[in-house]
Amino acid sequence: MNHDLDNLYSFGLGDRVDQFPPLITALSYPDGLLASGGDLEPKTLLTAYSLGIFPWFEEGQPILWWSPNPRLVLYPGKFKKSRSLSKTLRKNVFNISFDTAFSEVMKSCSLPRIGKSQSSWITVKMIDAYEQLHRQGHAHSVECWREGELVGGLYGVSIGGVFFGESMFSLVPDASKVALATLCSIGKSWGYLLIDCQVESSHLLSLGAEKIARSTFSEKLEIFTQINITNTAWQ
Repeated sequence: MNHDLDNLYSFGLGDRVDQFPPLITALSYPDGLLASGGDLEPKTLLTAYSLGIFPWFEEGQPILWWSPNPRLVLYPGKFKKSRSLSKTLRKNVFNISFDTAFSEVMKSCSLPRIGKSQSSWITVKMIDAYEQLHRQGHAHSVECWREGELVGGLYGVSIGGVFFGESMFSLVPDASKVALATLCSIGKSWGYLLIDCQVESSHLLSLGAEKIARSTFSEKLEIFTQINITNTAWQ
């Protein structure tokens, strides 16, 4: 996440949440870096997500906003289950819950992965911001439990028929995959049409995610975010 930010579009968002630069300006950075600055207030975050923009930055950096091209997405009905995952699902070795441990899921996602950098983009500032979104009913979590212990899960932001996935974690094999499989299965019945996976990942590609052009993603957001999902979702 090392970039020369001197020429990057930078602004103080404040109440001016309609002032994100056009996505086309992200072409200056191949990985989709769009702008810096602003805040993580709920209104700002919801505006950003609805436009296909998300925050991603490390401690000590300004808030950085991204809109990668291509975009990785997962259609709920296209989730791919391997034989081993299908076997795990049939055995019902995990208990799944929704929105019962949002903060714990976020904090678990922020912990260093084995063999990865010790720093995390899920900073205290990010956790505070998404907890506020969660309290307002815009951010949600799927939790995976085994013998009363939280062993996996995921969290993200919901706008209309789109779930914008942010991160997931797994302490035991298949836990996060089961959480995602459950989100796809039940989310489809709730009315979700698209799960945003943000950037390319071989792991997510193996589970059925696919790459689409940023322009196509934007077009889908204009329609899908206006769809109402069932009022029993996440209950």
